[in-house]
Amino acid sequence: MPKKRFSIGFDIGSSSVKASLLNLENSKIEKSDFFPKKEMPITAKQNGWAEQNPEIWWENLIKASKSILSNFNNNDEIVSIGISYQMHGLVIIGNDNEILHPSIIWCDSRSVEIGERALNDLGKKHCLNNYLNSPGNFTISKLKWIQENKPNIYAKIKYVMLPGDYIAYKLTGKINTTISGLSEGIFWNFKNQSLAKELFDYFNLSTNLIPEIVNTFEDQGRLSNKASKEIGIKEGTPISYRAGDQPNNAFSLNVLKSGEFAATAGTSGVVYGVFDKPVFDDQMRVNTFSHVNSQISDPKYGILLCINGCGILNSWLKNQLLNNQFSYDEMNQNCKNIKIGSDGLVIHPFGNGAERIFNNKDINANIFGLNFNIHTKNHFIKAVQEGIACAFKYGLEIMEDINVKPNVIRVSNANLFLSEIFCDTFANICNTKIEIYNTDGSQGAATGSAIGIGYFKDFSTSFKNLKIIKTYQPNIKFLNEYNNTYVNWKKYLQIIMLTCFF
Repeated sequence: MPKKRFSIGFDIGSSSVKASLLNLENSKIEKSDFFPKKEMPITAKQNGWAEQNPEIWWENLIKASKSILSNFNNNDEIVSIGISYQMHGLVIIGNDNEILHPSIIWCDSRSVEIGERALNDLGKKHCLNNYLNSPGNFTISKLKWIQENKPNIYAKIKYVMLPGDYIAYKLTGKINTTISGLSEGIFWNFKNQSLAKELFDYFNLSTNLIPEIVNTFEDQGRLSNKASKEIGIKEGTPISYRAGDQPNNAFSLNVLKSGEFAATAGTSGVVYGVFDKPVFDDQMRVNTFSHVNSQISDPKYGILLCINGCGILNSWLKNQLLNNQFSYDEMNQNCKNIKIGSDGLVIHPFGNGAERIFNNKDINANIFGLNFNIHTKNHFIKAVQEGIACAFKYGLEIMEDINVKPNVIRVSNANLFLSEIFCDTFANICNTKIEIYNTDGSQGAATGSAIGIGYFKDFSTSFKNLKIIKTYQPNIKFLNEYNNTYVNWKKYLQIIMLTCFF
């Protein structure tokens, strides 16, 4: 009897690190776990800043790996490792491969002005035609911030990495990156299919800081002896897939063809669509990156709508206002009988840094319509979920402006999509069908790694066991009430936008 074969997927989030052990014969997860059980800390030394020590990602990866392998005695059957990671973060290391500065992560807003200055100087037409984006507060602008504000640190940099590149280095001892990763950092010129040299030159940054480029699906390095001892997987196991969390989430849902869409609702919220031609927003409220299956001869573009403030609002409510008195399941049960519209209580979830959908402005979270005689903590729970769904609706209206409109959105059975109330609210407010699948980001990373070593001959084979476990449809009976909820939510948003920034 042939040996079973397994792959490991690591998903490096800003809240936790998840590991999954995937049985490649049946595409079923044998075991998965995540650490820490309480969200990883994000340090904000100033308003709009967000930093994490990359070492905490590695420490929690070790814990997650050891947990899923605690009763697994067939290490020789683990044939590959895949990595999914939080996008847009900056990791810098020196000559001894030491970390020179905490990672400036995806929701950090400090480099917004740097990116805007570059956009104005280089011109919108140049940026959109070449990078499909503004430099914004993406990784290259964060690197420029280091150069301008901490020149002594900048002078010591050997390599610039994305969070997934750093984890790959910790696993293998090799430093490299991918085109997909470079595109998310705005290091890549799509028109020339090369590093964005003119942008590097404009910022006075050296392209020598970018490490070797490898393919998304291939042997990117082998597990070192040191890492093997730390995580409990045999030395020499190939790391054969690496992708940012949103492209990887889309991949895990078999979103690979033009016109297919995926969504997530974790700390941030994302709608992600794949197209075979470059699509961009003149106002750069949505962003375009290289998708995981993109080839120079057959390009695939991932169109990403991001809402920074999403599930973080729900976790803030649970941890702060409700003082952890209830689980998420209990919260959902408690608000079950609250009417659509939450009796006029309106909450905007935008309290997690500058939002791209508002042209990189930070409008903060806001509460409207609060009545002390009417509203209870259960109204807050309901209004939070409605507010997040309305934020998605607002983002989808932006996508419609560039003729991008999903009829069906695929999601994993995770985070806010575990909530029936949220799913129902999302489907009705956004007037779109939701398909929930039996997968998640760590499983996608494990699957990708199996493709990277050639275990699966093609994408269709790797997803043969992917199943829809639940579907949510808009209910015509309640569409009017949900539409009124959105209209009321948007009314208050427009007031904020007029009074604060516009």
